[in-house]
Amino acid sequence: MKTDLANAMLALSGAGTAQYMQVGGAIPMGVQAPSTTGFNNATLHPSRGGAAICVSGMIPVQASTSMNLRFNYQVPMNQSQLTETFVEFVTAGSPFMQQIMNGTQNVSGTYNIGATYCLPSNNTKPSSVQLLTHGVGFDRYYWDFAPGYSYVDAAAQAGYGAFFYDRLGVGKSDKPDGLNVVQAALEVEIAHSLASMLREGMFAQTNFSKVIGVGHSFGSIISQAVTANYPSALDAAILTGFSINETAVPTFISAGNLAIASQDQPYRFSGFNNSYMVTAETIGNQIQFFRAPNFDPLVLAEANANKGTVTIGEFFSLGAVTKPAMNYTSPIAVVNGANDLPFCFGNCSYPTNQLTPVLAALYANVPMNMTGTFMVPGTGHGINLHYSAQTAYNYITTFLKGHGL
Repeated sequence: MKTDLANAMLALSGAGTAQYMQVGGAIPMGVQAPSTTGFNNATLHPSRGGAAICVSGMIPVQASTSMNLRFNYQVPMNQSQLTETFVEFVTAGSPFMQQIMNGTQNVSGTYNIGATYCLPSNNTKPSSVQLLTHGVGFDRYYWDFAPGYSYVDAAAQAGYGAFFYDRLGVGKSDKPDGLNVVQAALEVEIAHSLASMLREGMFAQTNFSKVIGVGHSFGSIISQAVTANYPSALDAAILTGFSINETAVPTFISAGNLAIASQDQPYRFSGFNNSYMVTAETIGNQIQFFRAPNFDPLVLAEANANKGTVTIGEFFSLGAVTKPAMNYTSPIAVVNGANDLPFCFGNCSYPTNQLTPVLAALYANVPMNMTGTFMVPGTGHGINLHYSAQTAYNYITTFLKGHGL
């Protein structure tokens, strides 16, 4: 895998530049490319490892919510103010959140979402598509990082279509107000809209009988909320980098040394509002997402060079959308790195299994034979960026196939 990655890094135009984001490559002869229907400014390209053929572009998505939070809080004017905000945010017993909370507000609009849709390169027509939602610190290419580190390739090899997108405020997607607009509740509605659009065949002239939601971290929080609010929207859900144990979230936030994005990487984020942030350094990125020795340093360097933004509104609303999915009765699995930091404090087996409580607390009405949990050995929060990624992919595929998906 190290050789594959080294070749991939050369092909991706150099570490430390935004050129990493420009996927491309020739479509192999004899492979039918997907239709570009539903995408604006569409381009066709293979996935990182070539197991899928993809169309990327922009998608207008209508979404609205009455559940975005309203805050008595001013966006920081400088880095010192931002740092103090998160010192107060993570302080034990701090009344900070109670003091700034001021009810909810309505937010609605049509948002341009950067997205990629992939089909297996063997010209098969999948009946199921996976809707992939990334977490904090990444963009959509968390799911298609490099050859050997591509969930999209694994899904294609198993016969699935894959649809992955930049969450609002990240990557190519629109960058609205990062305090009042880019919050968890609105992002849940965007994910639900995308699931509906996939089921209705609005992309690439392809209809699917099954839509499977797969999330990572904040993307799992979003996917879980979709199962709770719209129980028939997904035919199965896989929550990776997720639990109901939030005791290590302050440690995770502190480790990131959150920085104003436009100051930390001005060549990428010039002009962004101060409500947009990034992890400040490679060390913080490693603490948050990686577990040695189960990763290649080149992967860490590349992940840090191309880290995604997160908004203040997202951090303030992290816990606002998770609730029991009482009417959801489809397959559900929780997959974590055994050494996940934010949701297991580095040890998902201590003091007891941290994954199984998710099922009891949030999915009480799903039959036990339709549930699953899996800990990926020696792996941190960013599962896809470890040598062990394929182990996680194999479990997910086996789980889904075992339930007829």
